[in-house]
Amino acid sequence: MNSAEFRKLALSLAGTTAAPHFDRTAFKLHRTFATLAGDGASANILLTPDEQEHYASLAPGVFRRVPNKWGDQGWTTVSLAEVDAGLLLTALESAWRAAHPPAKRRAGRAR
Repeated sequence: MNSAEFRKLALSLAGTTAAPHFDRTAFKLHRTFATLAGDGASANILLTPDEQEHYASLAPGVFRRVPNKWGDQGWTTVSLAEVDAGLLLTALESAWRAAHPPAKRRAGRAR
């Protein structure tokens, strides 16, 4: 997997857009669910903490918790050169689903 392949995979998920985000590219739906490093060597994806632990145990050299408070929230670094495309797609789809907008809680309610 390289940065161009990652970009193509992320943008293949319905409604996803890409935009600059500091020194990275952010992939968003309602909110950011993945970022691609400027050097193209890695990406960060937003998983639940349980998913993060699962993927890190499946491929410890490939999936690693971001080592700060962002990692506590599920942000996980993926080494692109080492990741299997099918496994990455499964993880990206999970992050993408979590980025959907919340249900409209106020629909039909008077303020």
